[in-house]
Amino acid sequence: MQDEVLSPDDRDFVTALASGLEVILAFDEAHPRMTLSEVAARTGMNRAKARRFLLTLNALGYVRKQGRSFELAPKVLQLGYAFLSSNNYRSVIQQVLEDITAEIGESSSLGIMEGNDVVYVARSAARHRLLAITLSVGTRLPAAHTSLGRVLLAQLPDAELDVFLENVVLERYTDRTITDKAELKRRILEVRQQGYGIVDQELDSGLRSLAVPAFDTNGKLLGGINISTNAARVDYDTLVKRYLPLLQEKARQIRTSVS
Repeated sequence: MQDEVLSPDDRDFVTALASGLEVILAFDEAHPRMTLSEVAARTGMNRAKARRFLLTLNALGYVRKQGRSFELAPKVLQLGYAFLSSNNYRSVIQQVLEDITAEIGESSSLGIMEGNDVVYVARSAARHRLLAITLSVGTRLPAAHTSLGRVLLAQLPDAELDVFLENVVLERYTDRTITDKAELKRRILEVRQQGYGIVDQELDSGLRSLAVPAFDTNGKLLGGINISTNAARVDYDTLVKRYLPLLQEKARQIRTSVS
């Protein structure tokens, strides 16, 4: 049986499951605790529907009720752990990321594409903080404006890349953010040709990052690995001449170690 992606109107599509997951994903760093009305507003559901899902998730232990508010319960972590533990490359890549941080004192992460975002699935954080938000496993950032996102977008077939560019909304985060889709495509194709991507202060002023794709021994794409740093501390030449060879060497190490 070939892989297939169901549409919401397919008879095999379980709408209740999709809605339940949508309720879970409505909670984030900016919305850790919400009332029924707030959950309904964020998911686009009516109050009765949102209430049923919240109470069901509460009964299953994934959501807990605090007065009139709801918040995620620790059991939700089991969903993420199931993904991480089912991928045998996790421990290898985590060690690689920690080695990068130990060698140069900068944060390093592994990210994968999900929709129009990059999702962090492994991370080694340096002591200094780079962004106003806290990056951790599970954090989502717009793929269009991150080095991880661009190296992953560069791996897409042309037709899939065009679909992404057609549908994505390019928001402006800094005065360096690329908001022209033709220019973004040119940058992504440049990344495809050179094998690495650098994004310089497009998502956050002062944030400069470098990424390369990571493959297993069979050539399967595992995600992208990056090094993120402060533009005031690390200049562009250092990023290219010192950090890029290190990151490329670590990507080769992953390729020979993960099957």
